[in-house]
Amino acid sequence: MEQNGQILQLNDGRKLGYIQYGKKDGIPIFLSHGTPGSRIWFLDDDEVSNSLGIRLISIDRPGYGLSDLKPNRTVLDWTDDVEELANYLQIENFSVIGVSGGGAYAAACGYKIPQRINSIAMVSSVTPFKDGKPPKAMVKENRIAFWLSKNAPWILKLSYKSMVKIMDKSPDKFKKGLKNGNKHLTDWDRQFLQTDEHLEATFRHLREAYRNQVDEGATEPYLLSKYWGFDLKDIKVPVYLFHGEEDKMAPVEEIKKVSRIIPECQLHLIPDAGHFLTEDNKIWERILREVIIN
Repeated sequence: MEQNGQILQLNDGRKLGYIQYGKKDGIPIFLSHGTPGSRIWFLDDDEVSNSLGIRLISIDRPGYGLSDLKPNRTVLDWTDDVEELANYLQIENFSVIGVSGGGAYAAACGYKIPQRINSIAMVSSVTPFKDGKPPKAMVKENRIAFWLSKNAPWILKLSYKSMVKIMDKSPDKFKKGLKNGNKHLTDWDRQFLQTDEHLEATFRHLREAYRNQVDEGATEPYLLSKYWGFDLKDIKVPVYLFHGEEDKMAPVEEIKKVSRIIPECQLHLIPDAGHFLTEDNKIWERILREVIIN
């Protein structure tokens, strides 16, 4: 496994960062991170992917990690980057997993390049907003972030810049804040911020997101709140939805609505679980097993 990842020079001149976990000759699955986020998901390799014979390819979206910004990008634009990377890696058909904000991009792949997609999974996923407004059931902190992203992104940028300074100057202080703060999270989610291993993995994931700048983390929520460029009812590939029944960051009622309009869809609700499903190894294995069935 590449310790830090690799870079592909895209046809339009931009750089695209990615990292591979699991079996190099395994079943290919592309992974799209949340908002904000990065390609870094594990401290070392992913033993679950290894055990299942999966080649997990995690990608930095434009403006995150090693990937260059793409001005005025859309959700659907992402599929071009995924397809170009797949061509470079000589992968013809593959599955896509999108987590949280990354769920929109997994859906985009299912819609735009169905001829190459085996299946997609939307995990703890954001859903299309009605009239551009987040659902009232969404936790207040998230609703505020979406509002700021649209109306005052400069405030989010200042907040993220301040956070990066703390991460660089006082990493232990930042990790302590992760462990003791985040009161808006459910107890189920906060359990994954209590061990040194989880704290270090979360720290690396977030710090890498802001490797070069913080702009994308501040503006992407607004992008996700707008029309994605397609309707979920027009996705013609198998879709798996995994969602915690106690998820307050991406309200479960919204994903239930989505499950009723996607033609070939299976909804998996996890009792008592919150937003961070991929942090639970048993749930992560369940997600991966379901995706590779196709």
